[in-house]
Amino acid sequence: MVEINYHEVKEELERKNLYDIQRELTMQRRTRTAMMSLLIFSLLFTIVFGMLEDPFLYTLSNIGNFFSYRFLFIIWSIVSGVTIQLTVIALFRLEDYQSKFAYYSIGLASFFLIATGLIPALREDYPFWHFMHTVTSGLHALFLYLGLVPFSRWISKENPRLRISIYIWQIVIWIGSILLVIFFRKSALFELWFFVTNIVFLLYLSLVLFEEKIIKISVQLLLDEDNLNLAIEKIFVNLDVKTIDKNRPSPDA
Repeated sequence: MVEINYHEVKEELERKNLYDIQRELTMQRRTRTAMMSLLIFSLLFTIVFGMLEDPFLYTLSNIGNFFSYRFLFIIWSIVSGVTIQLTVIALFRLEDYQSKFAYYSIGLASFFLIATGLIPALREDYPFWHFMHTVTSGLHALFLYLGLVPFSRWISKENPRLRISIYIWQIVIWIGSILLVIFFRKSALFELWFFVTNIVFLLYLSLVLFEEKIIKISVQLLLDEDNLNLAIEKIFVNLDVKTIDKNRPSPDA
């Protein structure tokens, strides 16, 4: 068994000008884990909340305003809005997507989703606020479309192998939501479809794009490596933490 000296590994990486690359690799792996964890939690939250009452009879807004789930509805809107914004922005930065309009659109989409959760949707008691609730929910979908769809098309051009998959996802999300509105009208089905498919699509993009980036960085670290154990450590271990632990004085000192 080869004993690994993390301090020497760090010095070697710095000497080869690879240390920043290794740190970037660690950051990308952590970001991927964080984003996918948030997305999975948001996905489960959405499905559970949408099933609290009969989804064939009540929309998500109905469930959050007609029953005793008002606070939970607000929490759901915040969790979903923040998760979508953080994930999409992380993907923008990962792919070096520079469209300021897309950044603003995603920010507004999250804002309008949270506003939708905060504004009551009780037509008879608060007709004005019910109208505003409807407006903000529509604006959320609009700005999410304006931010995410152009990015998806840009990705399909940059990664031709993903083109067909991305087009299929776009059809499933948007055409599926519209068809459910037409056939089921006032129900949570189209809303559940819209949010669930968008979250799963972001999970797909996060998995594929982060994995591609991580592989590219890993290849740079593995070039000219004679010792496979050291090479693997450089990819999967945070050398900063190992170095700190190695140099930390013992409690008895």
